[in-house]
Amino acid sequence: MMLRVFIFFYFILITSSVFSKEIPIIVISASKKPQSLSTIGTSTTILDEKFFNNSTEYFLGDALSTSTTGANFFQSGGHGTSSAIQLRGMPKRYSTVYIDGVKMSDPSSVSNDFEFNNILTSQVSRVEILKGNQSSIYGSGAIGGTIHITTKKGEPGFKKDVNYATGSHGTHNLSTSVSGGDESKNYYIGLQRFQTDGISQMDHNSEKDRYRNNGLVASFSDKFSDTLELQSNVRVAETYLQYDAVCVSSLFGCSATRTHSEEVDAVESATNVSLIYKPIEKLTNKFTVANTYIKRIYAAAPGSKNTAQDNYYGDRYAYLYQGNYNFNLDNSIVFGLEREDDQMGYNKDETGRIDSNAYVTSQYFDYQSKLTNNIYATFGARFDEHSLAGGGSNEDSHRATLAYVFDDKATKLKSSYGTGYRFPSLYEMLFVWNSRNNGGKDSLPYVSAENSQSYDFGIEKSISPDLFIDLTYFNVKYFDALEGWSGNKAAGSGSTTQNSPSTTKSQGLEFMSKYKLNDMLNFGFNYTYTQTYDGAEQDNPNNSQIGSQMVRVPRNLVNLITNLKVPGYNDLDVTLRTKWSDEARDYGTGNVNRNGASFADAELESYLVNDLSVRYNYLNVYNLYFGITNVFDKKYQTTQDYNQMDRSYNFGIKKTY
Repeated sequence: MMLRVFIFFYFILITSSVFSKEIPIIVISASKKPQSLSTIGTSTTILDEKFFNNSTEYFLGDALSTSTTGANFFQSGGHGTSSAIQLRGMPKRYSTVYIDGVKMSDPSSVSNDFEFNNILTSQVSRVEILKGNQSSIYGSGAIGGTIHITTKKGEPGFKKDVNYATGSHGTHNLSTSVSGGDESKNYYIGLQRFQTDGISQMDHNSEKDRYRNNGLVASFSDKFSDTLELQSNVRVAETYLQYDAVCVSSLFGCSATRTHSEEVDAVESATNVSLIYKPIEKLTNKFTVANTYIKRIYAAAPGSKNTAQDNYYGDRYAYLYQGNYNFNLDNSIVFGLEREDDQMGYNKDETGRIDSNAYVTSQYFDYQSKLTNNIYATFGARFDEHSLAGGGSNEDSHRATLAYVFDDKATKLKSSYGTGYRFPSLYEMLFVWNSRNNGGKDSLPYVSAENSQSYDFGIEKSISPDLFIDLTYFNVKYFDALEGWSGNKAAGSGSTTQNSPSTTKSQGLEFMSKYKLNDMLNFGFNYTYTQTYDGAEQDNPNNSQIGSQMVRVPRNLVNLITNLKVPGYNDLDVTLRTKWSDEARDYGTGNVNRNGASFADAELESYLVNDLSVRYNYLNVYNLYFGITNVFDKKYQTTQDYNQMDRSYNFGIKKTY
């Protein structure tokens, strides 16, 4: 693989290039300050407000699934069901998600990660995806990368939006917003109601699983003076979902006639308030208080594994300071102090309430420098201390990036190296407590953080004004993986979480291209090759899996976007999105329809799926759109036993005034 990469890079470098003007695209998340995309060494994908205004997808995860390389999207059924994005072959817990600068993990989940099932595209104005180790800037969990989501903000003037869409399976989506501002203040208030009768999540029954999402997004900022500014954001989603849970007859006495009628009510919120103080031109200080809160209530279902109501909540408070000092035009440093307090609790089947909490304190810096007219570099480090993990442990991480921009501005070489870590979640530590101390909390858990290292190098090149390509090789490893093992060494029985003496690996190629054939036809072609080895399971002495690949990660993934501007109708736009996924390994669920199969490995078949959308802008006031999901009605799965959407239609209208 390495030989092929070097040959391909050499071929690109010797190809004569046509001068291409540098596009002033600004990236904020790469070093927590505005930078030109052309000067950073981190592989980055940016989806702007125009992208989301033109998207006909209801949910952010669906919109991202065909828009970048190195990202695999999977979902356990239709709209609103459990979903996540894997970056560079890493499980979802190794990618952090931020919304308006607030970390959106769920302390009550098993791995303290975050799912995409409740984020609607009508709320989003921009997404930046950073790939590779970002722990030196973003801390625990940012091993595969980070995804930064910015919700809509107000702009000078006054604007109102109304957006309504309807489609197959009794789907209705209504959103409305008002926004405005002036030179010093701006505001945005957006409301959303999404509901659908849904599809059957599992592939062996026909009952439909409903979903409802009531959402609010709001922001307000006030620039009091040239030195002082206030910024604030609020996001709330209240949801209801009917779902189909995995049930194994040998463990829970489930029958083949069970209805799979589980349901969950949930609330998800994120708020933050920031005060920006700029005492001198070179120094900017930002003080932030943020909170994320997630609560889930699972109702009992006859014949299911739940015999009583389950309640979970996760709560996080973050206190953040960030400074940015510009020494001169070519050198600057970002530095900060943080404290995150996590709380979780659950009442499982009314067997007794369990609550737990922990906190992390952090210090970090990231130095950016223009070394020469062509070379841009960054170096950063982070130092974290966890109050419980490993009996109270320290972790540090480092990152270095390099970008070399050729004189013609048509070619950039990029590279990054980083180390990272993931602290155990409260659930993982609590699992140890329960196993060792029968639910007591009088001793500290012995599990410690996972650690990782990764590097990548690549090239971005404008071969002509109409053709752009981006090729990157990546290599990621992580160690001491936290795994649930049977046979508690300390207590002599039961199960517990332990650090596996293993190395898990992922390496591959990411190829992205954009080609403008003429004024009518544009193409975007993305290809990702990912080779993985799941050492956490293969090196587990109690392992019963037979495959060595990471679950739900296809080796080959292809996305082709074909965009047509209809001749004679400048406001008519047709887009076909084609996705082909190679087969992938998954865990067998052992559902009763599988004739009592155990949790052995399963294989997700390869699939080819096409989505078509048509948009028409009328008088720059009305935006009409029509979409067909899964045009050829392909039956496929991204999670074992769970259906993806069949052929579905949607039609919508958006008015801005």
